[in-house]
Amino acid sequence: MTKLNQTTKLQQATALGQSIWLDYIRRSFIQSGELQALIDEGLRGITSNPSIFSEAIVNNADYDDALRDLVADDKSVGEIYEALVIEDIRTAADLLRPVYDESGGNDGYISLEANPNLAYDTLGTIEEIHHLRGLVDRPNVMYKVPSTGAGIAAIATLLGEGININVTLMFSLTHYEAVAEAYLRGLERLAADKGDLSKVASVASFFVSRVDTAIDKKLDDVGNQALQGKIGIANAKMAYARYLSVFSSYRWQQLEAHGARPQRILYGSTSSKNPAYPDTIYVDNLMGANTVNTMPLATLEALRDHGVVASGLTANLDQARNELNQLAKLGINLEVITQHLQDEGVQKFAKDFSKLSDAISQKREQFERQYA
Repeated sequence: MTKLNQTTKLQQATALGQSIWLDYIRRSFIQSGELQALIDEGLRGITSNPSIFSEAIVNNADYDDALRDLVADDKSVGEIYEALVIEDIRTAADLLRPVYDESGGNDGYISLEANPNLAYDTLGTIEEIHHLRGLVDRPNVMYKVPSTGAGIAAIATLLGEGININVTLMFSLTHYEAVAEAYLRGLERLAADKGDLSKVASVASFFVSRVDTAIDKKLDDVGNQALQGKIGIANAKMAYARYLSVFSSYRWQQLEAHGARPQRILYGSTSSKNPAYPDTIYVDNLMGANTVNTMPLATLEALRDHGVVASGLTANLDQARNELNQLAKLGINLEVITQHLQDEGVQKFAKDFSKLSDAISQKREQFERQYA
């Protein structure tokens, strides 16, 4: 641990303008005090998703005692899932509440994802978020909705109701454009209804390393190694450049005058999937003002140990544009690939959600036999 009289890497990032969030949650991690220690060191928030909860609940005994009690109370599989997840979300939210208060509602959030099976169902997503929000009952929770077509419509509606949203599974500038438009549209609705725009916070989660994983394979096919490991960062930089444009427009200034805060880009999927790349490649190169980077524990540890805290998002933008142009000249369609990545991401979350439900069902049957 860093000595108390030293500035930590997490605190340095905050001073630069980027909030470091953790893409991980598990009950024993909360109960052991490890989460609180990271918050004390400068962690500013947490993200979760169905895959993270599946890993936490399915492969560990952390939740078995709570499961037994819920089975004894004759709770259904869905009720058990909600009880386990909501308890973790609420506890983490309470630990992060001082960060939320100190930052004026800019940070200190934990994110909870809507059922991924609703990714293409606008009304179902809206109802699900209303339901989850009622269960959680904490101001410092963001509700995750994917940037599918149906999700975009839900996002605009929910933001228009003053609900904090983490837009997820964004991979392309097209995705980002739609999300930024939904954010502006939602706040305009809220303003028209005389709502308090200053109470709304949102992040737009732009995924990075999965882009390189997919593009690198295509580059191998055409015999180009020069662009490998560069497109994910170039794509992310272009999204930030677009963010700067959107949130300096006249349309935005009208909302800002009513107390609205910008929708920050959150860089996700920032662990290095290729062992040939530095383990902090998507951290060191994507720091910039008014952004978030959420990372798994291993990447967070790498940042704490040897990450470079320096603004890199606006550096070498011409080079980033050139790299994307070179990719297109090779006949590799980034737009098609990133749309496939979004579709694949929805499918993966749905699969992990089903896996978690099946595991809870099996444990429920096991404990029911013990009570029989």
